Amino acid sequence: MFAREQLRSPFTLALLVAVPALFVVAAAGVLGEFARALGGSLAGDAAVALSAGWAAAFLSGALGFFQASSSRGADRRLALAGLGPARVAISRIVASVLLALVASSAAFAALELRAGVAHPGHAAVAIMAFALLYLAIGILVGSIVTAPLEGSLVVVFVFLLDAFAGPGMSGSAPLWAVSRSAADVLIAAGLGRSTAADDWLELVLVTAGALAVAFGVFVASARSRA
Repeated sequence: MFAREQLRSPFTLALLVAVPALFVVAAAGVLGEFARALGGSLAGDAAVALSAGWAAAFLSGALGFFQASSSRGADRRLALAGLGPARVAISRIVASVLLALVASSAAFAALELRAGVAHPGHAAVAIMAFALLYLAIGILVGSIVTAPLEGSLVVVFVFLLDAFAGPGMSGSAPLWAVSRSAADVLIAAGLGRSTAADDWLELVLVTAGALAVAFGVFVASARSRA
């Protein structure tokens, strides 16, 4: 229901399409400048590619947070009606994934129109991984933090910390940078390089792990509400 309501809103659809396009067009050069200031090497097509991932991540993180935080009363009623916390959590997360897919598609389309990449399939998967990682972060925060302002600030703080410490933006990306594996794949796609099998495995494990943790916390939150 949440996904259907959002997709029926022309303003929401416009944001899902316009924000990635504007971010890819306007932010690529800025990311390169920040990277040089921080000791990183991000530039050119790699910066454009990474900007598409961050656009999808930002939108998906916001969607995940407000999906989880705004559904507390409804989740309690649905769980009490017999659906159970797990089924409620699955339906909410699936709805959020659909919206994240829309945001990722818009970001990928903007990337192709702006610069194009040598490995479009790799770039599409990496952008979707960005979206799913931050969807999980948004759901996790929204399940724990009840206040909209404080929760949204937490999501933005994680986003900024991760963005400026990630691959290409700093001399060496720390292990705690949650999007490190997705950024590595996306930067490689932007530069026309192939990605090693170990990097793909890391990307799958990190993304699946983030979604699993978000699901577990959301189920626990829905159960406590019931």
